[in-house]
Order: sequence, then structure tokens, then C-alpha cells
Amino acid sequence: MARREDGFTLIELIVVITMMAILIAIAVGFHGQARERAGDATARANIRIAVPAIESYRGDYGTYAAMTVAALQASYSAGVQGIEILSADDAGYCVRAIEAGRTWYKNGPGGALTTTACA
Repeated sequence: MARREDGFTLIELIVVITMMAILIAIAVGFHGQARERAGDATARANIRIAVPAIESYRGDYGTYAAMTVAALQASYSAGVQGIEILSADDAGYCVRAIEAGRTWYKNGPGGALTTTACA
């Protein structure tokens, strides 16, 4: 009489579980990096959106002094959000954007976006 056995052997189950664990470990690593990149992109985009409004403010008032986020939103672009104005005077400004624990700065008008604080 022929015996019929259905199912998986213990070795087959261990191999499948090991492969699944490896794939999950890779996916978790990529997820963390994706969150960091998304935070960076959002913070940089918030600053880039604000720069034209900041320059328009300077064009109207001849200075960056007394500039506020509320004034930029009300007069130039409602899309200005997620930034803080750390300093503003006649010659320049410093803005910061923090998103998902990622912080970016722009020391303007000619400075680049950077992760180091304005001087």
C-alpha cells in the first residue's frame, strides 16, 4: 500500500521563514531611509517656496527687517508654511525648516540650503 504524505517538511518551513525574515529586515531599512529623505525633501521645499515671497517682501519694503511668516502668507503666498524666520535685517535673513526631525537652513539672499545653522 502506497503511503501519501501531504504538507511541508520542517526544513522547508525553516528556509521559508528565514527568507521572509531577511526580506522584512531589508524592507524596514529602506522604510527608515525613505522617511529621512522625505523629511529632507519637504523641509527643502518649504524653504524654496518661501524664498520668492521673501524676495518680494524685500522688493516692496527695501529690507528684510520686520518680516514675519504671517506677513509673507498674507501678502505674497499662502503656500509659505513650515518655516521659521530666525533673523532678518537690512542685508539678509536666516530661515529654518524642520520636518520629520530633519532641519534645513537658508542664509539669504545668496546662501545655499544647508543642514548647518546660519552664522
